[in-house]
Amino acid sequence: MIFIKAIEVFKISKKFKVKIKEKGLYGSIKSILRPKYKEILAVDNVSFSVNQGEILAFIGPNGAGKSTTIKMLTSIIYPDNGKISVLGLDPTTNRKKLTKNIGTIFGQKEQLWAHLTPYDNFKFFGAIYDLPSNLVEKKINDFKNIFEIDKFINVPVKHLSLGQRMICEIIASLIHEPKILFLDEPTIGLDPVIKEEIRKLIKKLNETFKTTIFLTSHDIGDIEKLCNRVIIMNNGKIAIDVSMENLKKNYLYIKMLELSVSDTFVVPNLPGITDVKKDGRKLKIYIDSNLISISKVLNLLDYSQISDINISSLPLEEVISDIYRRRI
Repeated sequence: MIFIKAIEVFKISKKFKVKIKEKGLYGSIKSILRPKYKEILAVDNVSFSVNQGEILAFIGPNGAGKSTTIKMLTSIIYPDNGKISVLGLDPTTNRKKLTKNIGTIFGQKEQLWAHLTPYDNFKFFGAIYDLPSNLVEKKINDFKNIFEIDKFINVPVKHLSLGQRMICEIIASLIHEPKILFLDEPTIGLDPVIKEEIRKLIKKLNETFKTTIFLTSHDIGDIEKLCNRVIIMNNGKIAIDVSMENLKKNYLYIKMLELSVSDTFVVPNLPGITDVKKDGRKLKIYIDSNLISISKVLNLLDYSQISDINISSLPLEEVISDIYRRRI
């Protein structure tokens, strides 16, 4: 099969009919006897493409149209109009063939059987995809070496940590060697150390197997550390489609330093500090990383008066709001 783009989307739209319910008991009865509906345009004339081997962040606030778009790409639902090509296949007419070439991971939905070991789960998924037993065995050994899961590959999934389960969820989706992996919030609920492990796994997966990664996440850390391009959706439309370098330079340059400090702590007077907010002994320092590096600010702090410190990016919702403020 020859194709240039992993994904091509041209002017797709999707509407949903939603029942309108008035307040109270009377409203509930009325909605049953004489139901009224309204149409919601979840995806509105959206077009984009994804190159083979690319790691794309497809992000936006809740209700932006991300999940609806992904469901159309993976043939769970069909667009009302427009065209989609995934690996050269139309999801509306080649659903079975497409599912053998893609993988999906949803951070809040488990696909592994909890009472089975990861090894048994991998064998099970190999059987689902009609793969020869000896080929599945070889793949498991390869994954075991690449992703270093020897210590828990024979431990029942129900006894694994959340991070170990997430690693195995990803590996289970690789048994049939998908050319595209759709990841929906893969690090949600994980602690910072495990998040970093999952990110390394995804990066290694992309580098080793040249797998195209289609990532959705509310964690700016996932996006910054993994993706080379970002599409931001809002209200069913694409708000911006830029490289990661462009996004960092123009939209993700504000970092937030959260400190627990003593009463006598003094914030350094530096040109890159754009704002300071204090609530008792809790302090938030906003830093323009285009003007000064975080490391330089950290080097100038008096740590004898600091009991706790945390560095983060602005919440994704604030980033999107800033994008819209600039474009009005």
